[in-house]
Amino acid sequence: MSQQETDQQVINDGFVVDTENTEEREQAYRERGTARPITVVGNPVLHKECKDVTEFDDKLAALIDDMFASQRAAEGVGLAANQIGVDLKVFVYDCPDDDGVRHVGVVCNPVLQELPQDQRQLDEANEGCLSVPTAYAELARPDYAVVHGQDAQGNPIKVRGTGYFARCLQHETDHLYGYLYIDRLSKRDRKDALKQMAEGTARYETVPND
Repeated sequence: MSQQETDQQVINDGFVVDTENTEEREQAYRERGTARPITVVGNPVLHKECKDVTEFDDKLAALIDDMFASQRAAEGVGLAANQIGVDLKVFVYDCPDDDGVRHVGVVCNPVLQELPQDQRQLDEANEGCLSVPTAYAELARPDYAVVHGQDAQGNPIKVRGTGYFARCLQHETDHLYGYLYIDRLSKRDRKDALKQMAEGTARYETVPND
């Protein structure tokens, strides 16, 4: 079983091992970065498909650092680039699974793998989003997910998750194709989520929609 080591994480049979040295890796990203305000529903960058990452360079590395800093400042478990106003297909995550195991990583140009029917057990749980602050709604998603993409150096990777982490992978991939979780709700539930947002106050800095 061959392994290749990058500065992000160890790659094993195409799947990243994102559960090792999580504290050290997340801290290193975050301390290099600067937290940015979060875009919220209504901002045009959130409602269109983002551009593919084609340059795996220092500029991308700096963006990833800022994304980890922004994610921590907002107390999130995942963050897509368009949530800080950047039109690129990249997301970061620092998310536990249902067993409490912490996963930390980066995915560029993510594509969700279509799963066979026997692997599509739905999990109905509350979901929230930093771009819809203070709002939560129940949304059914598959409890297992596989995302194909690239790491920060352009190497092909796959990330898999179950339970809450699977929800995170699907949620962040959705962002980069212009979908918020509230877009998957019924009209009534979407209206209720937006009402929750209007009545609440975000605990982190957001970008006002002009």
